[in-house]
Amino acid sequence: QVQLVESGGGLVQAGGSLRLSCLASQSIFSIAAMGWSRRAPGKQREMVASITRHGATNYADSVKGRFTISRDYGKNTVYLQMSRLKPEDTAVYYCNAADAYGTSWGQGTQVTVSS
Repeated sequence: QVQLVESGGGLVQAGGSLRLSCLASQSIFSIAAMGWSRRAPGKQREMVASITRHGATNYADSVKGRFTISRDYGKNTVYLQMSRLKPEDTAVYYCNAADAYGTSWGQGTQVTVSS
């Protein structure tokens, strides 16, 4: 299975921006879909954004218009650009990848948005 390492989390004020990165241990060209999920304290994990091998994207309603998922094949990296952050975006963000062997998850990166 592919190994995933997230980075880019941190503390930001409401209205600010962050860009998360997810570095894969192998080429992402053939991975069927990659995405980001998050888990806020006391809540279940929820899908935030995903992108398929063919470039189709999907976003949770709560982040549409504020978050953008993208990928760089040359760097084996998927990004999540987050803008106009809100305190309710505070969570641990996880990268995931779905391929023929199943779904792989990274260890997560903390995003904290202060009001």
